[in-house]
Amino acid sequence: MQAQQTRQPERTPRVLAHVDMDAYFVEVELLDRPELRGRKLIVAQGSGRSVVLSASYEARADGVRSAMPLARARQLSPQALVLAPHQSRYREISQEIMTYFSTVTDTVEQLSVDEAFLDLTGARRRLGSPAEIGARIRREIREIFGLPCTVGIADRKFIAKIASTRAKPDGMLVVPPARRLEFLHSLPVRALWGVGGRTAEVLEGLGITTVRQLAETPEDLLRRRLGVAGAQLRRLAWGDDEREVETQREEKSIGAEETFAEDVSSTEALHEEILRLSHRIAARLRAAGLSAQGVSLKLRYRDFETLTRSTTLTHPTQSALTIRTRAAGLLDRLGARPQPVRLIGVRAERLSREGGALQLSFDRAETNWIDAENVLDAVARRFPGAAVGPASLLRPEGHGSEEGTSQGRPSGRDAGTE
Repeated sequence: MQAQQTRQPERTPRVLAHVDMDAYFVEVELLDRPELRGRKLIVAQGSGRSVVLSASYEARADGVRSAMPLARARQLSPQALVLAPHQSRYREISQEIMTYFSTVTDTVEQLSVDEAFLDLTGARRRLGSPAEIGARIRREIREIFGLPCTVGIADRKFIAKIASTRAKPDGMLVVPPARRLEFLHSLPVRALWGVGGRTAEVLEGLGITTVRQLAETPEDLLRRRLGVAGAQLRRLAWGDDEREVETQREEKSIGAEETFAEDVSSTEALHEEILRLSHRIAARLRAAGLSAQGVSLKLRYRDFETLTRSTTLTHPTQSALTIRTRAAGLLDRLGARPQPVRLIGVRAERLSREGGALQLSFDRAETNWIDAENVLDAVARRFPGAAVGPASLLRPEGHGSEEGTSQGRPSGRDAGTE
C-alpha cells in the first residue's frame, strides 16, 4: 500500500500596503489656514541656509523639491509663500494616524512621521479585498484627519512603496501577485528601490534603462560593476523580496549633523563641532542602552558636494571620547579641503545591545571618561536646563553662546536615528 503524501497547505498571499501622506507638512498647515489652499506653499525655516521640508504640489510644478536649499526654491518659485514649520503639531497628528493604522491591522511598521507599511493579510476576511481596504484607509484618513494620503498595495514591500509613488498624489495602486513582474518590468530602472543617481549612471552606461533590462542582465556582469549591490538589484528586478513588515525596528545608527550659518574653513572649528556632535550621539547611545562598533563622518562643501568616510572600532563603545577621536581622525585623513564646509555630521553605526550599558573597553583612560559621561547624564536628568558638557565647548557670556548666532556656528539640526 502506497504511503499517502501529506499535502502542504498553500501559503496565503501576503497583502502589504505602503501608506504615504501627501505633502504632509503643507497639508497639516492647511488645516489651520484653509484659505491658502491652491497657492504655492513651501514649509521651511526662514533663514537663508534652510532647506525645504515640504512643498505644495503647486510649488512642485515649479521644480521645488524637499531637501532643496530654500534660496534655490525661492528662485524657482518666487511667488511661493514660505510657512514656518510646527514640528510638534506634525508629530502629534502622526501619532494619531499611526494609532488609527493599528485599528486596521496590528502589524504596522512606521518608516517616518508621514509613512508606514501595513500588513493587511489578516485583515482581508474582516475588511474585504485589498482594493477595498486601501480605499477605506484613504477615506477614513480624509474623514478623521482632513488629510490626503496615497496607498500602494502589493505582496512585496518594495513594490508597495513603488506603487504608492506611482499613484501620487492622493491616489491608490494595487499590484496583484499575478501581475507583479508585468508591473516591475514596465518601470524605468531609476524607479527601483535602491537605485540612486550614481548607480543609475553605471546601469545606463551598460545600456540598462528599464527594470526588464536589469532583470535580463547576467548577474556576474552586475557584480563586476556594482559589487554585491548589483546582485541584490537583479533579485529585486525579479520581485525577490521576502522581507516582512517589522512592528519593531532595531536602530541601525544614531547620528547628528549641523549646517553652519557661514561656511567654515577652520580645522579647529570643525574639530570643535565633532566634539559637540559626539557628546550628543554618545548620550543618546547610553540612554538607549546601545553600543556602536562603527563611526562615520559626513562633510558637505560649499558647492553641495558631499562625502562620507567610516571606520570600524576595535570594541563597541558608548563613549563620546572614542567617537570624537575616530571621527576627528577621519577628518584629518582627508587632508587639505578643496572648499569651506557647509555641513558636518557624525554617526555611530553597527549598533548592538551586546554589553548594553557595560563599557567593553580595557583602556583605563576610556573607562574614566565614560564614568565622567555617566555623571553628566545624571546631572542633565536632574537639572534639564543646566549647561553641562566639556569645558572647551563652554563660552563666556556674550561670546556667541547661542547656537546659530555667532560666526560659523551651526543652525542646529539633529540627523536623528535610523
